[in-house]
Amino acid sequence: MTVQRVGIVAKQGLVAASEHVSRLGPWLRERGIEAIYERDTATLAAAAARGVTAMTREALPREVDLVIVLGGDGTLLAMAARIAQSGRDIPILGVNFGSLGFLTEIRIDELTPSLECVLDGTAAFEERAMLVTEVFRASQQVDSRVVLNDVVFTKATLSRVIELSVAVSGEFVTRVKADGLIIASATGSTAYNLAAGGPIVHPMVDALLLTPIAPHTLTNRPIVIPGNAVVEVHAHANGAPEDIFVTYDGQSGYPLHEGDVVRVRKSERTLRLVKAPARGYFEVLREKLKWGER
Repeated sequence: MTVQRVGIVAKQGLVAASEHVSRLGPWLRERGIEAIYERDTATLAAAAARGVTAMTREALPREVDLVIVLGGDGTLLAMAARIAQSGRDIPILGVNFGSLGFLTEIRIDELTPSLECVLDGTAAFEERAMLVTEVFRASQQVDSRVVLNDVVFTKATLSRVIELSVAVSGEFVTRVKADGLIIASATGSTAYNLAAGGPIVHPMVDALLLTPIAPHTLTNRPIVIPGNAVVEVHAHANGAPEDIFVTYDGQSGYPLHEGDVVRVRKSERTLRLVKAPARGYFEVLREKLKWGER
């Protein structure tokens, strides 16, 4: 791949990234590459005063060949959604600050070597499956989203359970009574799905996961389904008309109406992640989950 313009995005307010963000621009320009800062990131690095190019997070993916994300998995997820919205296929180099991330797996000391590998064509990439969600109300489509990790249905109040009818590729599965339901990609298996007791699925496995959150039927367990399946969820109000809230990658969401139908399937789009130069998926798992430690 040819890289001529690189977008730089840091977690909002991440003061610890200021020095590194400030160095990236000159480092790229020395190699004939234009650095384009996300607006808040430019302010964070005091780069705007030096006349560099800055633009919104929404506009950035349409103008660059690579996005460098400095922060955590949440920052990367937000940019992944914006890249999908842009309709472009550009990779993300995710740099983690603090503990190692499942998605932002490159450490700050690995940033320069990883970036050099991208520029000289020797970098390794992972293609991660994404999910597309369509919401229908009175048979009319009212929303469509592309996410990397998960689509989550939760209760909008503290006191009630929610009721959802779930079908897979046209076959009725069950009526879920629970605090919520997670529909996750394999990549999202290590996010909310893991916290809710769902299985870890290697990101290269072509699968979707259905994981109830605190189900009120103890036999209602997580299930792994084929990656080409279409999950259809029907919302049933249990009290107030907008008891059920749908959230996309933990970044945005809204209440559903009774009778709304939500369809989730694997997207034709994928997200390309720059791999850490000397660390595999299982090493990340061992470090994050403290496997083998006493």
